[in-house]
Amino acid sequence: MKRIFTLLLALLCLGALAACGDSKEEAKPENAQAPAGETAQAPAGDLLVGFVYVSPVGDAGYSYAHDLGRKAVEDMEGVTTMYQEAVPEGPDSERVITNMARKGAKLIFTTSYGYMDPTIRVAKEFPETSFMHCSGFKTADNAGNYFGRIYQARYLTGMVAGSMTKKNIIGYVAAFPIPEVIRGANAFALGVRAVNPEAQVRVVWTKTWYDPTTEKEAAKSLLDVGADVIAQHQDSPGPQEAAQERGAYSIGYNSDMSQFAPKSHLTAAIWNWSVFYKDQVEKKLNGTWKPESLWWGMETGIVDIAPFGPMVPEEVKAQVEAAKQKIIAKELVVFAGPVKNQKGEVVIPDGQTATDEQLLGMNWFVQGVVGSTE
Repeated sequence: MKRIFTLLLALLCLGALAACGDSKEEAKPENAQAPAGETAQAPAGDLLVGFVYVSPVGDAGYSYAHDLGRKAVEDMEGVTTMYQEAVPEGPDSERVITNMARKGAKLIFTTSYGYMDPTIRVAKEFPETSFMHCSGFKTADNAGNYFGRIYQARYLTGMVAGSMTKKNIIGYVAAFPIPEVIRGANAFALGVRAVNPEAQVRVVWTKTWYDPTTEKEAAKSLLDVGADVIAQHQDSPGPQEAAQERGAYSIGYNSDMSQFAPKSHLTAAIWNWSVFYKDQVEKKLNGTWKPESLWWGMETGIVDIAPFGPMVPEEVKAQVEAAKQKIIAKELVVFAGPVKNQKGEVVIPDGQTATDEQLLGMNWFVQGVVGSTE
């Protein structure tokens, strides 16, 4: 009997040690599949910061880029982070956001457009917690919103695509027909036609943010109609892979996707969320955070383009770099008139630039885009 008791005691001790090990992993989840991110516990005195992602963090896409920003925050003194990946927009997101607030997160970043209303509802229930929603427009006493002017980077990548196409047909695999995506496609097309007025940009909608198979098939449909450059507003490298398989060029999004299509990848419009997240966390730490609607530009470093592929000529690199410096200096404004719509009607007159309100509500395509906004 004594031996049995001793064995049981040993097993209990081992179980306790394993449980301690599990809780440590939950505090700072690094595993891309770790659902325990919701239940992270911050050390005493640490600020607990939460992040909610719409797609997996390991896909080199949108959520991957946000998670690089989270990791930069994790390295800050006195800060612990938690995250939940692949959270569908809708009721599931509200549950995840609520759980993070209940577990003690005092600053929560919700990183997809469809999280907007759930974020505002949860914010009302937790007035002591600060919330920031990405790409939306609603605010509350303790909730703001944020985005970066990625359309500036889109314009530059459009210049590259317009310079490299031989058939003057460029494909654009797009997620949802909302102003954010339409604005990006328009900026890309304006960049294309700044260097190649004869080129057209054909847009195909997938109605999904993250579905590698659907995205790749959409790219193939564009290649089938003659596109020799494929760009995207999608989270996976599927369109890049499709382009390489067909011997076409490609333009990535969110992060440098050259590893997935090294023979095709010209460049990409990329995010550097760390500069924004560290700024917001620092303000929360020193008591100066307030709910704002923030839309940072290329001059802050939040958006950029990836390194050029080896197939991009030096003269194209130089032309694009010159345009980039003009954007940073605010000497080049992407949506400066005259800008015409698909019908050839002037929407932004000569001598005028689009207001932020016009950009945030954009629901029309510029001249040179082939496709519908529905």
